[in-house]
Amino acid sequence: MSALHSVLSQRIQAAAAAFGTYDPELRSSTKPEFGHYQTNLALRIGNELKQPPREIAARLVSELQLDDLCEPPEIAGPGFINLTLLPQTLAAAVNNPETFESKNQKVVVDYSQPNVAKQMHVGHLRSTVIGDALCNVLTFAGYDVIRQNHVGDWGTQYGMMIEQLLEEGIAAESLDLEGLQQLYERSRKHFDADGNFADKARLRVVALQSGDPETRAMWRHMVEVSLNEFDKVYELLGTGLQRTDVVGESAYNDDLPQVVEELDKQGLLTESDGALCAFLPGFQGRDGSPLPVIVRKSDGGFGYSATDLAAVRHRVNTLHADRIVYVVDHRQALHFDMIFTLARTAGWLDVPAEHVSFGTVLGPNGKPFKTREGGTVKLVDLLNSAVQRASDRESTARAVGIGAVKYADLSSDRGNDYVFDLDRMVAMTGNTGPYLQYAHARLTRLLSKAPQATEVTQLTEPAEQRLALLLTGFAATVEQVAETLQPHRLCTYLYAVASALSVFYEQCSVLSSAGETRASRIALCAATRKVLQDGLGLLGIEAPDAM
Repeated sequence: MSALHSVLSQRIQAAAAAFGTYDPELRSSTKPEFGHYQTNLALRIGNELKQPPREIAARLVSELQLDDLCEPPEIAGPGFINLTLLPQTLAAAVNNPETFESKNQKVVVDYSQPNVAKQMHVGHLRSTVIGDALCNVLTFAGYDVIRQNHVGDWGTQYGMMIEQLLEEGIAAESLDLEGLQQLYERSRKHFDADGNFADKARLRVVALQSGDPETRAMWRHMVEVSLNEFDKVYELLGTGLQRTDVVGESAYNDDLPQVVEELDKQGLLTESDGALCAFLPGFQGRDGSPLPVIVRKSDGGFGYSATDLAAVRHRVNTLHADRIVYVVDHRQALHFDMIFTLARTAGWLDVPAEHVSFGTVLGPNGKPFKTREGGTVKLVDLLNSAVQRASDRESTARAVGIGAVKYADLSSDRGNDYVFDLDRMVAMTGNTGPYLQYAHARLTRLLSKAPQATEVTQLTEPAEQRLALLLTGFAATVEQVAETLQPHRLCTYLYAVASALSVFYEQCSVLSSAGETRASRIALCAATRKVLQDGLGLLGIEAPDAM
């Protein structure tokens, strides 16, 4: 909650002390005639004590000490108490926005996670966009954020691909990412159809994990080619991820035997068909059979469960995380539940670990987004299409196109699926990225024609009071997103600010007003511009000065 909201809540609670300890239940009013805030606390107390709520409301109002902040409180309806802030209270809150101090806590955020030797596709869009926004918000809110791009660069598929290369006699150095993608598809078919090849591929994985020089050399080329292409996508997307944030599955290879050894010593592993597995209470399949966490496979290799366990240990013991966040799609919910449970059981995880899940990107037909041929949509093609669709604004096409895609992703509850509709995304009206970007650009143009004004000094019109009240909620919204990891709350807030700004333009002249009114409204516009700029920046969206 904002500082103003917090102070008002404390004073309402103090006024209600004679009745007991209650949640003040203070809410922003839905209509101007109800003031700025409203509480139904009198109704709750009246119902509990079997007394008329309006009488309780009158007693609360008589005890309220709000003369320095509000107009005299009003009792409405069956016992609602409406509070209207004094103009000078609102002005002071706008002029002195809340700031964040360091929380002295480290948050590790695991996101993006593309696979080596494969093109990034639309499925990586959500993890990257959501993860980046959360990193920005957490940093702004005072946390020490450590980004981790847990790239898939280890496991069976690399054994398949390297064995396929050797059989075909193709030099790894001759393949770009597209060639590697095609190699993967050929090796996958070969692996599924030929048992002898599958056995060789599995042994090649063991050779890779054991450090065989020839195998490692081909693998390193695959990784480098892939990371170079990922960097191009990240640059186009405007993400905060850097090459130094890449910590692939391979980084934990040397720790995997120790993971197995420690779990085995604690009696947490059971041999099952040659594999070492952990069977955790409460995890069962649909048929009621126990679900295993396969820590070491029957061929001696390690799967991604072992890697994820090693990553947990590293993030707690080496990075000293106070909180760990995994931005991965909802299909991995069970996997992470089991990994976190096993890590806690083993004593490796004693800090909050959260799976930030998200839904699927859908096509216009309501089904998972695919190409016309039914294939996976490449992320770079998708982003280029968005930039092209925004090309009528030539100087800002990239900012508008990429911003439109990001905002469409972030503005809905991340747990929901959403339809990828470029026409709707780039629209200049409605709850879209371009609408917010245009609001910022329009303010920039207005302020370029006005003398500098630093303080809001008067707020006489309801439209400017409404806008000012919204501005005071920016820090509280950021804090809420940092706690809940739900970036759509910030989008909803920014859209409310832009909508209130539009009403303010219609009802309150700025440049054509005079004297103190003109100076105060210019300062209000400057404060609004900063909130929009900061808010869009936290979402990873550029705020152009002109559109």
